[in-house]
Amino acid sequence: MKKALSIFLLTTNILFSQNSDQTCEILTKINALIQSEHIRPKPVDDSLSVYIFDNLMDELDPSRNIFLKSEYDELSKKYRLNLDDLVLKGDCNFLYDINAKYTNGLLRTKTVLEKIQAVPIDYNKKDTIRFYKKAFTFYLKKEDLEKVWQKKLRYQILDNITETSNDLDSIKLNFKSIELQSRTTVLSNEICRINTLLERKDTQQENLYNFFCTYFDPHTAYFSDDSKSSFVASLSKEHFSLGMSLKLNEKNEIIIEELDPNGPAFQTGQIKKGDQIVSISNQKDTLQISCSSLESVSTMISSESNKNITLTLKRNSGKSFEVYIEKQIMKDEDNSVYSFVIGKNSKIGYLKIPSFYADLNQNERKGCADDVAREIIKLERDNIKGLVIDLINNGGGSMEEAIRLSGMFIDYGPISIVIDNKQNRSVIDDPYKGLIYKGPIVVLVNSNTASASEFFASILQDYNRALLLGSNTLGKATMQTIIPLDENTTTDFLKISINKFYRITGKSHQNIGVTPDVVLPEFYENVYQKESNFPTAIKNDSIIPSLKYRPYVKRALIDKIAKNSSARLADNFYFKQIKEINSKIDKMINVPKSEVPMTLDSVFEQKIIRNKLWTEINTFKDDNNPLDVYNSTVNQFLLGVYPAEKTINQYQIDNLKTNPYLNEAVNIINEFNTSK
Repeated sequence: MKKALSIFLLTTNILFSQNSDQTCEILTKINALIQSEHIRPKPVDDSLSVYIFDNLMDELDPSRNIFLKSEYDELSKKYRLNLDDLVLKGDCNFLYDINAKYTNGLLRTKTVLEKIQAVPIDYNKKDTIRFYKKAFTFYLKKEDLEKVWQKKLRYQILDNITETSNDLDSIKLNFKSIELQSRTTVLSNEICRINTLLERKDTQQENLYNFFCTYFDPHTAYFSDDSKSSFVASLSKEHFSLGMSLKLNEKNEIIIEELDPNGPAFQTGQIKKGDQIVSISNQKDTLQISCSSLESVSTMISSESNKNITLTLKRNSGKSFEVYIEKQIMKDEDNSVYSFVIGKNSKIGYLKIPSFYADLNQNERKGCADDVAREIIKLERDNIKGLVIDLINNGGGSMEEAIRLSGMFIDYGPISIVIDNKQNRSVIDDPYKGLIYKGPIVVLVNSNTASASEFFASILQDYNRALLLGSNTLGKATMQTIIPLDENTTTDFLKISINKFYRITGKSHQNIGVTPDVVLPEFYENVYQKESNFPTAIKNDSIIPSLKYRPYVKRALIDKIAKNSSARLADNFYFKQIKEINSKIDKMINVPKSEVPMTLDSVFEQKIIRNKLWTEINTFKDDNNPLDVYNSTVNQFLLGVYPAEKTINQYQIDNLKTNPYLNEAVNIINEFNTSK
């Protein structure tokens, strides 16, 4: 027996040693590429070690209820300042050590949860709970583990109970039965979540690689073949899809929200809207839904490598059934350019660019820039007098598409200055002489306008080609490329920041964003994460340019119209209300909370406050002066040919009719036209 155990341990140690060697080999290749190609390489030192260690521990135990303080202190002493030295020496066994203690913590937690599951919870005992916005220190002692989890679970159960009804008296009347069901659900989900973590085959290698990468900047990342495929697919408006969307229902079950009639899920004839997903299998792994997040389920379904999926479904709480589905290439409506006409007399074109998607086949002219050109040609046939380009929530995409699109809206000249890691400076010129559209333009931007869309907006702003309206953009002015870790690999890649963009004025929006000419508030503007919120974001700087370019109109005209717009909106009810609601959101999310009593009344009161604010946000709209929004003549004809697109088309129109940002953009364009 001892001999067999010795052989087992020897084999296990050899396997872990091999894993350690492979992990360090990949890290070595990542570092070599970063040091030679990254726009701002940094040395591998104690600062990197602290960054990786702290992020690994936060990733494993964000709520500080798995690791004991003594375990954290031991790991911190051994590794927090030494990971850089170990990686450079090729010794990555620290990952096994951290993961072994993490696994031990999960098993210990599971035992405690099963113990709590077996006995009733005392809700009459006086207790409080406090919520923190930022991560706090590891504090857990072994003797307090059960107490900590009892408190956490007690709150979760009370919160679950309050979601069953808006009538507190009814909840109290039926508390015993509701509590039993809620306690069973909460504890089962927690134990299932722990089991899922214990069954995971990976030991944090990918997290280690990515934390190593993001130390250099937030946008450098390690890609496995699967994650690379998913990223590349996100840059396209066509990808493999099941043709369905998911959502959480009131019971926190993941159900099918919508089915695309043209998609493979609908065409099986077995799946209906509202079906509950019980499990998902990709023929290798099966994901049980009861303890999985909507995000993890969506990730497994959308993964480009999972071409074939088996769904286990349940309808109306009946018997489970399985459906096998093969993905097919589908057009992503949420990722495609579309347009409308606004107004009957002074017609103004509206153009939505959800992202800067690319033509991955490079020969079918399906990229964002070509799609924009087609929509503008349609709008021009209706004799529009101005154009609104909507980049709200456009997170970027292909820089090549952004360059092509920028060139369509300026006559000629430089559009950007690019600097690489050798400090070599090059100028990007307009690839097209002439303009696809000559009329006045307003560009709508917000906090989620990022990267390629910021690049495009800043060019039109610097050429005085458009007036920018909205809120400050994200602040990303770097470009990434994807390269294999070495010439022999087809499984490991690096998305790496290789260039930094500067505006033709010599300024950069890196880290600070593009400031619109007319600044307007937006919901959640104090919550959205900006580039400047990332601790490793590349800092802002500027250069001295030596470029000649010809602005479209005089800056004085843009400034005058922007000033008039700001004055017009100074007392606008809608935007004043947004500021007031944002203040409530800020207070709820960003302001440190006082301790909350662990009673049904207190938790119910918190729920009412949350729901009231959520209702206020979702029902708040500008009903004054609804816009006349309709399809261009060409698109109206196309809808007759493709009637399946009428539903989403009407949904888009209805959302735009009471859009106050678009309303003001129309006012600005009308003023442009009268100022000529």
